Amino acid sequence: MIAGFVATLELSAIMLMKGWTGMMPQLDVIGMLSGMLDVGRAAGWIVHFIVGTVFYGIAYALLERALPGGPTVSGMVLGIIGWLVMMIALMPMAGLESFGMDLGIGVPIMTLILHLIFGAVLGWVGGALTAGIEEVHSDRLRLVQHNARVHR
Repeated sequence: MIAGFVATLELSAIMLMKGWTGMMPQLDVIGMLSGMLDVGRAAGWIVHFIVGTVFYGIAYALLERALPGGPTVSGMVLGIIGWLVMMIALMPMAGLESFGMDLGIGVPIMTLILHLIFGAVLGWVGGALTAGIEEVHSDRLRLVQHNARVHR
């Protein structure tokens, strides 16, 4: 879930910068989540972090080896899957057309780019954490084997 949290932080920073620059004001994911759930923006941000941290974190941990490519590519594939869910299911649930086409062609393009970046960070961090854990286990195994030889 650490990878999901880091990727969600990165995505959130991009979303905030997008808002500050006034780029694509019609695409307000937090507003969309808040409206769908009939809650305030703070709760929308919380839901955003839960989805990114918990759901994507668990999904990556479970599916990383089954997805094509190395860690970064597999994270991007998971990002594309999430993008498709957003475009086909969540957009209509928010009262928009599939792929958000009523907001313009920029919406599916921008959200795809954001999901690809999110997925790349998710996979990169997840892969680095997995490699670090495997290295620690490998070091411990070498130490145990060394100690077993020394004490014979």
